[in-house]
Amino acid sequence: MNIAHWLYQSVLSWPNRPALHDGNDLFATYKGLGQRTVALARWLGEAQGIKRGDRIAVFVQNCPEYLEILHAVWWLGAVVVPVNYKLHPRESEWIIENSGARLVFTGNGTTFEGKLAACLELSVSGPDYRAAVAGQQGIAPPAATNPDDIAWLFYTSGTTGRPKGVMLTHDNLIHMGLCYGSDVDRVFPDQVSVYAAPMSHGAGLYALGLIRAAAAHLVPKSRGFDPDEIMDLAGRYGNLCMFAAPTMVKRLVQRAEQTGFRGEGISTIVYGGGPMYAADLDAALDLFGPRFVHIYGQGESPMTITAMSRELLADKTHPNWIARRNSVGVAQSCVEVRVVGPDMQELPAGNTGEIVVRGPTVMKGYWNNAEATAATVVDGWLMTGDLGHFDPDGFLTLTDRSKDVIISGGTNIYPREVEEVLLRHAEVFEVAVIGVPEPEWGEDVVAFVVLREGATCTQIELEKLCRSELASFKKPKRYHFVKELPKNSYGKILKTDLRKQATAESAAV
Repeated sequence: MNIAHWLYQSVLSWPNRPALHDGNDLFATYKGLGQRTVALARWLGEAQGIKRGDRIAVFVQNCPEYLEILHAVWWLGAVVVPVNYKLHPRESEWIIENSGARLVFTGNGTTFEGKLAACLELSVSGPDYRAAVAGQQGIAPPAATNPDDIAWLFYTSGTTGRPKGVMLTHDNLIHMGLCYGSDVDRVFPDQVSVYAAPMSHGAGLYALGLIRAAAAHLVPKSRGFDPDEIMDLAGRYGNLCMFAAPTMVKRLVQRAEQTGFRGEGISTIVYGGGPMYAADLDAALDLFGPRFVHIYGQGESPMTITAMSRELLADKTHPNWIARRNSVGVAQSCVEVRVVGPDMQELPAGNTGEIVVRGPTVMKGYWNNAEATAATVVDGWLMTGDLGHFDPDGFLTLTDRSKDVIISGGTNIYPREVEEVLLRHAEVFEVAVIGVPEPEWGEDVVAFVVLREGATCTQIELEKLCRSELASFKKPKRYHFVKELPKNSYGKILKTDLRKQATAESAAV
């Protein structure tokens, strides 16, 4: 089934419901969204010759047009190539060319200055686009597709080399949408989904389940995340739900503490995409109450490995509630999740190994990269590259990315354990711990620390804290106090950049 059928059915069933808001303004009802989508699909097919299987890139900041572009492409049975709008045009150009995209939507229509010889560039705010979405009256059904037809060709962040194109099928997206309603958040028509995180990633995919329920969607006027704007929208609309990176949650909580906001008008914040440290989660729950859901996934199995429901996060009655709260929850309903050793044999509860996942949400493979596909999907199991362990009740705790583990003197050191300790200092706002090469021991532990605004803290204080909490070999050998940590547009800390910085500084000494 074509995933665009979910929008088609909502248009037929609930044409007058509000579908899209542009900040405080109504952009389209479901009927209007359907008409604009079908008009754009017709223009793509008739004027541009786009057909089933063709790739269409989307390189724009969050905007109301994003959802209609996605569905117009799917309406034809074509493939969306979402591109992180914060990438440099040269990086984006590589993705567009690698995917073989026939057309790319951009903000101004001149981003690539004619360098994409085989790809038309179209501005979402220009007259051609406005003409393309206008004048449609009837709503023709989407094209028929096979379950394994590619719908979403998502390029990984490429922190260890060139990005790889993750092929997600219509069947993958359907099962992801079903997991959302089953495992993440109950979906109701009166909800308003706010897109403060990039729609080129998980936030955009989470729209699908809400479209099926004919709920409303809202793109902030800022086109991104602004805590004051989110609080204003919560008061204006009520029943807001949103996806947020942990760093966004931290910023919202910090601002709410200053303003007295206590989450009124926000129904659900789903967080994921990076570690949520215990101190930050406790602060969020203490301030906002049970409004949070934790999900764990990857681009290769989007948003769909484990989930920790709002009820479980807020439950303090279980004797093991602290460990449960610090976990990423239990396997979602459409997948199997295991922790395995190097021989792919499942490990008993309590033993750390690589996390693997199997099910209908796992990608079809990497675009034009059979070698990488074979190394990542082994006997149907997605090798996540993440390390963790289960408890006897099936709750999964992440230890670290396998590539982030520090090996010093032949002993594994998990950065998150050190980070959790450093974050207990009242003056520390953010921290990232990495390993840098050291000739005698293999690697040294190095900490990058961001202090709270106006705070003062010395290395001596942090060393004292670590001595009280950690074995000697786990303590950082060096501290770097910085104004901010490098992050990608999804809020993930770029430890690769920190390693380069620390290694260069070591070499200069």
